[in-house]
Amino acid sequence: MDYQNEERRLLKFLVTSAAFFFIGTVHGVLQVIRPIREYLDSIGSPYGGPGHMIDPLAHAHINVIGGVVILLMAVSYYLFPRITGKRLWSYRLVEHTYWWTTLGMIGFYSTLLLFGFWEGELLLAGAAERATEVHGYYSRTIAIVATIMGMGFWVYFANVFATYNKVRKP
Repeated sequence: MDYQNEERRLLKFLVTSAAFFFIGTVHGVLQVIRPIREYLDSIGSPYGGPGHMIDPLAHAHINVIGGVVILLMAVSYYLFPRITGKRLWSYRLVEHTYWWTTLGMIGFYSTLLLFGFWEGELLLAGAAERATEVHGYYSRTIAIVATIMGMGFWVYFANVFATYNKVRKP
């Protein structure tokens, strides 16, 4: 079975995973530099307040979802046909998996950073009541981008389980 055309579509998963890992490692280095660490601590990192959106939430998500999960999606899409000797149930869903997960991850990470810094600045300026108001926008925004990212997960699960179901039937 020739898999080369299918494999090419997985390259973007690998490059994206590496890019997200790179961003995550830069993020990790930056957040331990003394002035940045002091700022994050002053706005509630890592235990509460707006700082926890930046560290640990944004940092963890860019590494775990962006780096590890997207890599694992590519690896499982790569291995499934080789182990079973059958094509994936849908290569169109492979594309959907990539785009929904990647765009959702970018939105999720950006939302955590944006609102973490925005609310943190309001908190430091003594405008805690405005930070609470801004948090209402955060809740809606994070729900939207998390749903987009979640769609990528569910499309992936559907494709994997449909492929498995196709393979196990004689």
